[in-house]
Amino acid sequence: MPVGAGSAPEPGPGRPVRIGVLAVQGGFAAHLKHLGSAGSPGIEVRTPGDLEGLDGLILPGGESTTIGMGLERDSLCEGLIDLTGRGVPVLGTCAGMILAGSKRLDLIDIDVRRNAFGRQLASFETELAIPQLVGPEPYRAIFIRAPWIERVGEGVEVLAEVDGHPVAARSGSVTVLSFHPELSTDDRIHHWFVEACREASSGDANRSPMPDSTGQG
Repeated sequence: MPVGAGSAPEPGPGRPVRIGVLAVQGGFAAHLKHLGSAGSPGIEVRTPGDLEGLDGLILPGGESTTIGMGLERDSLCEGLIDLTGRGVPVLGTCAGMILAGSKRLDLIDIDVRRNAFGRQLASFETELAIPQLVGPEPYRAIFIRAPWIERVGEGVEVLAEVDGHPVAARSGSVTVLSFHPELSTDDRIHHWFVEACREASSGDANRSPMPDSTGQG
C-alpha cells in the first residue's frame, strides 16, 4: 500500500480543534496547509493573544536564532511555556525542536545539536519507523540542516533514530521531530497531531494518543 497524502484516517467526530502555528519565521505556511488537509484550519500565532483558546501549537522549522529573537521581541515565551504547562499538545519540527529543548524554552528535557547532519548540501530523505505517530508503515522523512538530540532526559521517550542519533521524541504533551513533515506529501503526522489535540481538549485520558514514557495515560 503506497504511503502518501490521504493515507491516514480522517479525523474523528467532534468540534473543530484550534491549532496554532507559530508564524514568526520559517515554514509555518506549509504546516497550515497540512492542518487544513487534516481537517483543522490552523491559526497563525504572532502575538500573545493568538495563544488564547488553542487546543494545540506547532513550532515550525526555520532559523532557530531568528525565531527565538522573534519570540522574545513579541513577548511570546511566557505564553508558550504556560500553554505546555497546562498540557496543551505542542509539536516542534527541526528549528522548533531546538526551541523546545532545555537550552531554549525548556518545554522538553533534551539537549539538541544544531545542523548535526550537516548544512544544506547534506540534506537527505530516509524512511523511519514511528508506529506511535504514523502506524506500521514507514514514514519518509525529509531532513534539511537537521538537528539531532544529544541528551535525552528522564521521562523522555525516543520515537525514532537515524544512525543511532534520536530524531523524534516526546514527553507528556510535547513531541519533537528533527525533520520537516510539512514538506512531505504524507499527511499522517498532521492527522495524528489533530487527533492528539482533539483527545487532549476532550479530557479523554483513556484514549489519548500521547501517553507518557511509562505508558500511563
